[in-house]
Amino acid sequence: MKDETGRQYMNKKIISGFAIAAVATLAFSAVATAPANAAAKSEVSLAFMGPLTGADAQLGQDQYPGAEWAIALYNATNPKTKVKLVKADSQCDGTVAANIAPGVAANKAIIGVIGTSCSGEARNSFPAYKAAGLTMVAPSASAVSLTDPKAPDRGFPVFHRVVAHDGFQAPALVRYATKGVTAPKIYLVDDQTTYGAGLIKYALAPAKKIGVVGTDSVPRGTADWTSVASKVKAAGANVVIYGGYTTEAAKFFKALRDGGYTGILAAGDGVNTSDFPDLAGKAAEGVRLTAADVPFENILTKDELASFTKITGVKVPGLYSTTAYNAARVFLTCIEQGKLTRPAIQLCVNNTTFKGAGGSVIKFNRYGDIIGGADVGGYLVKDGKIKYDGLA
Repeated sequence: MKDETGRQYMNKKIISGFAIAAVATLAFSAVATAPANAAAKSEVSLAFMGPLTGADAQLGQDQYPGAEWAIALYNATNPKTKVKLVKADSQCDGTVAANIAPGVAANKAIIGVIGTSCSGEARNSFPAYKAAGLTMVAPSASAVSLTDPKAPDRGFPVFHRVVAHDGFQAPALVRYATKGVTAPKIYLVDDQTTYGAGLIKYALAPAKKIGVVGTDSVPRGTADWTSVASKVKAAGANVVIYGGYTTEAAKFFKALRDGGYTGILAAGDGVNTSDFPDLAGKAAEGVRLTAADVPFENILTKDELASFTKITGVKVPGLYSTTAYNAARVFLTCIEQGKLTRPAIQLCVNNTTFKGAGGSVIKFNRYGDIIGGADVGGYLVKDGKIKYDGLA
């Protein structure tokens, strides 16, 4: 989830310029296939593509308000070209994404995609979006291969992301998971997805330098985790690192605690969703999580947070609201410059330096990674809530 160097921009106050104002209710709709009036261009559309329903819906639902707020603020400035936000619910499922991406691409009103949230969604959307020349700016799709020029599933030239890739998150996750642990004995488990397997792949080397006692790869959708929990306990592990998503992590961590495991539990940003503490129950307490993100409420001023809540109905912004806001602002900046076609948007996104939340500077390299990267934050589940714990 990062580029080649880290930049310390966390915990800075957001630069003024959100132009907070009362705005009319933003209209939302499912993806339509009718083309927009290409001549008038009084309105264009951006799609938000990610999980809004299904087992991992919270991941997308945490992000969506960031994009919603950015677009509402833009529309409140009474621009010549209004922007409509369209929902594309891909359920964090590559198969679903492959099925809906052609419909998004066929909607000529859509000139950019804020998404996807998940790496498997992104990979399976590439064929449709490359063919249509539809630019993507992802808030959280972090698999290294998506921007690897040598990878067959790379998203060049349409894919970009405002989050650092897992080549950066993985070592930070290992550091945070083992922090304060005497003689760490690490057990790593992935869910065989583009994201989960990739995260653990890049965590393995730094983990081996510390001490690995076992690894496992368990298909996403597994319901019974008792055998895996038994392997972890038999290996004598005192640190478990999981690469995957919230639903399976909750089941796995419950099985570990129910089986008598008392060591550290840790996972990456795929598990760092606001519903995780409820899904995992008592097993969530003390879990260590990471993400290349800083909580939006840590960045916003009091008035800005009030505006965010008024527009979105969300009191506490979820993980990657910040990056979803940034992804939307990338497109909005280009639209403000009069770039209203797909080719113009792609050129603008490739060649412009953008201003993001907290005063961050966003510019993409040739293959879509953010130049300068972002720090990885550590998050701790305490008293049933995920709380930011500083840099990982």
